[in-house]
Amino acid sequence: MVIQHPAEKGKGRFERFAESASNMTSSPVFYGFCLLLVAFFIATHVAGLSVSQQMLASDLMTSVTLLLLALLKNSERRAERAVQRKLDAIAAALLEQDEGEAREAQEDLRSAIRMEEDL
Repeated sequence: MVIQHPAEKGKGRFERFAESASNMTSSPVFYGFCLLLVAFFIATHVAGLSVSQQMLASDLMTSVTLLLLALLKNSERRAERAVQRKLDAIAAALLEQDEGEAREAQEDLRSAIRMEEDL
């Protein structure tokens, strides 16, 4: 198994899931869920519930944090790669324009600009 940069692969099952999850986690509904989770965590400590219930609240928060970290890192790397491709295309277009032939670089630049739609 070869590990590739997430932006270099086609949109597989995980990439589609990560994109959907990223959209969901940036919603007000998910923010409300996180507030409820934190309130539950605080309530277990304030109410002096058993250690096992406090551990359950702590484990839930840790699990959500770990999953979000993986999803956000995937989104960050794909966005980073898209920005780098755009910068490379701009640099190539400028160089070719300076040399008098900018057709190929302009096409690369156009496709790099449209790359955001694919993410």
